[in-house]
Amino acid sequence: MTAADGRLDDALTDFSRRLVEVDGVVKTVYVAGSGPAVVLMPEMPGISPDVLRLARWIRDAGFTVHVPSLFGTDGAYPTAERGREVVRRACVSAEFRAFAGGGTSPVTAWLRGLARQAHAACGGPGVGTIGLCFTGNFALTMAIEPSVVAPVVNHPSLPLDDPAGLELGDEDARAVRDRVTRDGLTVLAYRFEGDRWCTGQRFAAYRALLGDAFDGRVLSDSSARTDPPPFFRDMVETPHSVVTAHLVDEAGHPTVEARDDILAFLGERLKPND
Repeated sequence: MTAADGRLDDALTDFSRRLVEVDGVVKTVYVAGSGPAVVLMPEMPGISPDVLRLARWIRDAGFTVHVPSLFGTDGAYPTAERGREVVRRACVSAEFRAFAGGGTSPVTAWLRGLARQAHAACGGPGVGTIGLCFTGNFALTMAIEPSVVAPVVNHPSLPLDDPAGLELGDEDARAVRDRVTRDGLTVLAYRFEGDRWCTGQRFAAYRALLGDAFDGRVLSDSSARTDPPPFFRDMVETPHSVVTAHLVDEAGHPTVEARDDILAFLGERLKPND
């Protein structure tokens, strides 16, 4: 399918499509590559061509990337019209807690199961997790699972109605903090300075929970791509997606450096002998 501005959907022909069952719940997961496992979760409004570009970079860096289908149309170019409907459905879904007071999104239990299965299949010291936007905090919540050793939290946007909030129930927040402290994990995170969906208040809340284990990095708004897909232009409206929709694919660019730092972070923890 061709988007209105001429850009194409992604057919995902270089990924294997698997049905993964966790506690009786089956979801589609796209898998590519070899080496230690990395679970890359989609951002709104789904597994877009930009998310898949990041997945291929992870694959090419020597990892087995797992991209679970959580919402939207897999491979679809993110138009405003399609994206608006995906957001509406996700916000009322029982799997997600989009607003303050809802606690931890139930889907994270399934994602922890995916991490366990991926680690068993791929081996290595553990699993990397990367959350983006709507799924940003999921990468941290997944660290309750012992196999997760490299969580990356990119521009986490939940809860949508509380810029200083974290999409975490109290019990899970304690469990995450205890795991990070006990095992010496570092949580890498990125946002743009002027992002209204992931504010400085939210990063401050992460630091209050995790202390020095939270490595929150902030990029200037001027480094964001100026012609993102229509969903990001018309609905997100501010610089937001550091290593996907707002990445500028030029050598030495701050967003590319952020991508490379993420890949290095994964490599140091998942391939320590390289």
